[in-house]
Amino acid sequence: MKKNITLILVATLCLVSQSVMAQSLTDLLKKAESVVSAVTGSSTSTSLEGTWTYTGPAVAFESDNLLTKAGGAAAASTIESQLETQLAKVGITEGALSFTFASDSTFTAKLSSKNVSGTYSYDTSAGQVALKFGKVVNVKAYTNLTSSTLDLLFDADKLLTVISAIGSKTSNSTLSTISSLASNYDGLQLGFGLSKQ
Repeated sequence: MKKNITLILVATLCLVSQSVMAQSLTDLLKKAESVVSAVTGSSTSTSLEGTWTYTGPAVAFESDNLLTKAGGAAAASTIESQLETQLAKVGITEGALSFTFASDSTFTAKLSSKNVSGTYSYDTSAGQVALKFGKVVNVKAYTNLTSSTLDLLFDADKLLTVISAIGSKTSNSTLSTISSLASNYDGLQLGFGLSKQ
């Protein structure tokens, strides 16, 4: 047992040393959880089922190389702060937004008192979820999923589509600000950080 614990600690330290440019503390914790799972054989949840509540904005770059080019963790933190401000303008604040994913491939997005339903399909190997709001709006989100947290990450134009689909009132200035955040950085994905209820 001592040998397993030592192996887990060594693996985690190696991971931490390689991830100095990590986007946030949350990313480090998610990576550490996956290393521990690989070593111990325990698995984290790969199911979207359940209710997930908004805790703050989520920002990711398509690759660590793009993150480095953009200026590292400082750039990601600045973008998160700007995104948080813009989302708050349309009513998306901590606890105000939730997604409930059911086992029958349906979901409900709730923003304050408005509910919007749709269907979803989740590709665990690609880490993507396809969301269909009604009969018209289809978007794909990249996911970072652990047993207790979920990031839904979109290309900027798709995030704007989701915001409109869930019924949030958006001004042109808010839309253009969110759009310009992504246009300044290639490979930037924006979205929602959620925690499981």
